[in-house]
Amino acid sequence: MPRFTATRVATLPPGTYADPGQEGLQLRVHQKLDGVSRTWTLRMKFRREVRRIALGRFPEMKLDAARGEARRLRDLASQGIDPRRAMARRRQVPVPVTLSAAAVHPRHTIEHLVGEFSTGFLRDPHMGRKRPEYAEAIFARDVLPEWKGRDVRTIEPFEVIALLKKIKGRGSPIAANRTASLLTQLFKFGIHERLLTASPVQLLYRPGGKEKPRERALSDDELRAFLKDPLACTRFERLSHVIMVLLLTAARRGELAAAKWADIDLQAKTWTIPAESAKTGKARSVPLSAWAAQEFKALRKLAERSVWVLPAAVGDCHVDAKLLTRGVAKNLERFEKQGVAAFHLHDLRRTARTGLSALKVAPHIAERVLGHVVQGMAGVYDVHAYEDEQREALDKWAEHLRSLAGTAAA
Repeated sequence: MPRFTATRVATLPPGTYADPGQEGLQLRVHQKLDGVSRTWTLRMKFRREVRRIALGRFPEMKLDAARGEARRLRDLASQGIDPRRAMARRRQVPVPVTLSAAAVHPRHTIEHLVGEFSTGFLRDPHMGRKRPEYAEAIFARDVLPEWKGRDVRTIEPFEVIALLKKIKGRGSPIAANRTASLLTQLFKFGIHERLLTASPVQLLYRPGGKEKPRERALSDDELRAFLKDPLACTRFERLSHVIMVLLLTAARRGELAAAKWADIDLQAKTWTIPAESAKTGKARSVPLSAWAAQEFKALRKLAERSVWVLPAAVGDCHVDAKLLTRGVAKNLERFEKQGVAAFHLHDLRRTARTGLSALKVAPHIAERVLGHVVQGMAGVYDVHAYEDEQREALDKWAEHLRSLAGTAAA
């Protein structure tokens, strides 16, 4: 058989031809109504079974590329790796995949690795995340459908880059950065568990670019416009009370979403945020101003008999914090009509922190109000909670908001 050249490959008539230059590589030429198709295939034995694997089409896949791919797959087969699982899927149709359905055999599949990572890291209280379900959702939405059934030892760096570019390309640069971070942890975990020997995450820069810190804080004029008629901005009574609680306490949306009525002492005017709900992993007590206590009383009526401050619409659980963010996003036009420019719920913390500085609250008190960990030696040696000072600061902040609203103090 004469040796293959690009010219000869492009002119061979219909039939199947073996490449003399690469063992197992074949070119299958088919006559079709709209012309001739030329497909590279690899014919080889793996575990005593003859396999025929489609590699790509000529001329999209050049002769040298087909030979290189054939050599790669044969080398993997010699290591006991199924070459079919090593093929990058070119026409993957995204389908919903749940982690609970992830296969555990064979142990080198991407499903098995993600499942082990979820159990052994994400959900381990000693080393995992506060909200592992968010990370698991990223795997289920973007990673598992893309690499379904793949042997993790065969995933190449260029495939990781392609996946992250795909996420960025749909207009989600921050999601691309989050996915990159998770993949880095995932494959390091795989190396730790001896499921693979090297990570395919070899990034030179963040795929979604540098994230600029947000600087948005609501002005006094915007606060005045919102406080004039919160319901006109939100449509929903519960959302208006949620915004008020977050504004008056400078708490995080996730802390409020996970709050139980057992954590709220309206008589003592305190809200205890347990360690499992706090971002820092440390429990803390939030003093409630009289106004904040009123807002919690309003939420109490709306929650009826639920143990949760913000019960979910379905099931005996609390609302997903993301739904609170979406609630604000859906009402941005209403906010703008009232004189409040677009904002995120997290911007309320920045608004409160900025307001505390304007009211001459000492920085170390304002930082503790936000639940931040005090850095440096002061954080190591000064373990005083400053509860009285925090209460005074939040009362002063509530009085300022009262003055903007034009209402008398309760």
